[in-house]
Amino acid sequence: MENSPDHVSRIHKRYSFSLLTPSNRFQSLAISIGIVSLLVVTVVYNYLQNDELFLRLVTVLSALIVTQLIDSRFIKNKEYSKSLHMSLFGNLIWLITTSLGLASVSLFSKTEPSIFVITVGMFLFASFRIGLLTTVLGLKIRKAWLLCLLQPLAIFLALIPQDMWYSTLTDPLALGFGIVFLALATTWSIFTDKAGRPAVKSTHELVQAYLSSVGKNDLSEMESLIEQHSKPTLVNTSQIRFKTNDKNSKFSLVLPEIHPGPYHPIGGSNIPYLIYKNLDSSAMVMHSISDHSLNLPSKNEVNNYLKSLSLYSVSQEGLTCAEPVTVQINKARVVGILFGKNALLFLSLSPYGMEDLPSYVKTEIEQYSKNRAFDRVLVVDCHNAMGSEISKTNSEDMLKAAKLCLDSLITKENYPLEFGYANSQNMNLNVPDLGLGGIGILCLKINNKKYFLGWADANNMENGVREKIVEYFTKNNYTLLEICTSDTHYSSIKVRNKNGYYQLGFVTSAEELESWYLEIAKQSEKNISTAKFEIIENKSKVKVMGPKIFEDYSNALDNSLRLTKGFAIGGFALFIASLVL
Repeated sequence: MENSPDHVSRIHKRYSFSLLTPSNRFQSLAISIGIVSLLVVTVVYNYLQNDELFLRLVTVLSALIVTQLIDSRFIKNKEYSKSLHMSLFGNLIWLITTSLGLASVSLFSKTEPSIFVITVGMFLFASFRIGLLTTVLGLKIRKAWLLCLLQPLAIFLALIPQDMWYSTLTDPLALGFGIVFLALATTWSIFTDKAGRPAVKSTHELVQAYLSSVGKNDLSEMESLIEQHSKPTLVNTSQIRFKTNDKNSKFSLVLPEIHPGPYHPIGGSNIPYLIYKNLDSSAMVMHSISDHSLNLPSKNEVNNYLKSLSLYSVSQEGLTCAEPVTVQINKARVVGILFGKNALLFLSLSPYGMEDLPSYVKTEIEQYSKNRAFDRVLVVDCHNAMGSEISKTNSEDMLKAAKLCLDSLITKENYPLEFGYANSQNMNLNVPDLGLGGIGILCLKINNKKYFLGWADANNMENGVREKIVEYFTKNNYTLLEICTSDTHYSSIKVRNKNGYYQLGFVTSAEELESWYLEIAKQSEKNISTAKFEIIENKSKVKVMGPKIFEDYSNALDNSLRLTKGFAIGGFALFIASLVL
């Protein structure tokens, strides 16, 4: 489906909402205590106009702490941190309503602020809790109704003097607004849960499964939901395997048709490293021309795929290769290497960057290679600079560059193949913008000249970092043809930014990367031996997510957000009306 990348990007934009909560429970607790303390000060001095601040503060904070603990016993998985997050945002809403109530005094020429606003704010808090309890915290509507007033009412009774309880809680106008707010929250919850039907049975279950996977590393719910929508298909995995004549050393350059993802830690998010490890840590797992529709949905499918890699066929083998060719047309760059009559192409827009290359680029290149009598062409998306979906102009330039590269390669003389490989396995590179596979260098000695190819188990690269490393190699009289990343979706830490990951070079400086790559290049140079190459083909029958699931999930989330905006606007208008009265 051609619009699947758009659905993926729309889903990805929603990731920012998961960053709204503080990073840990202690921050949530501290912020909620601070907000409630401000609420108490505001109400005591401006609405009650007395000096019982210390007494009210102690009783309200006690009520806050106790009800947070009680909440945690009822919500899904009994997560105390989620109870704290709910408390933080709910009390923030209450504080905002009290502040708006004060502002309305001068705005609407009132004589003094009314406790009515505090009561309405309590009901708004309770309505907000219905929304969170049902969408995020896994309660049904009935249980949410039983629990929604627990903390708001407890804080209200601790904050407002006892002799005012009856008059404030039985105020018909306040009760009327409160009932309407609770009804709106209930209706919103029912409608948003059904927003993705019929494709997505419960939007709330989808949200809850996602939060469990990223918050608790509980994969079962999310993988189960995804696998239900996934379809069996045949996927190809191609390798160029180099073996020394004594067979003591071998290395594989791998192009899996599957795509890393969908996100850490679900499914094949760490598949490049798992393939790398499966090949005895002597491999570079490249990013093929593929997209998220080719994600493996679960750990079970990942295991099936890895087992199938042992069942392969050798389609080509040889002893020679030709010197590499680089073609640059405007922003598009293609590096090509020829093994026998098998071309290996590396496509990049670095330092400008792009998202995953569309499949038609690969299709057209493969067709052109057949017309030019190549036995095989393997196409790598270098994935080495951040950017948006490739433009029509850039894709046309990329195709022109690839065709010119193939035209040049077919005329090149072949020479005996020699290679050396080294990686960072013994360097202990524990940095958050690198995956578990670290970095590696392949050295090809062709016609007594040495060419280096760099790789990183990382999710893309910071723009311009590739160019700095290439320049550093040049200054040291080394030829670095290209640097590629695996596009891993693994992350050693929870990354709190809009991407959900750190691209290589974002945390680690370019200077550090330069020195690491050159050190490994020198090691690979020492390992050079005469070798032969094999073109290895493998077909695996596995379930992949397909494009339809992204459309379904994207539509469910979009519909839910549209409903949320509508109900929020209506609720805010209703609250403003309550201030006027």
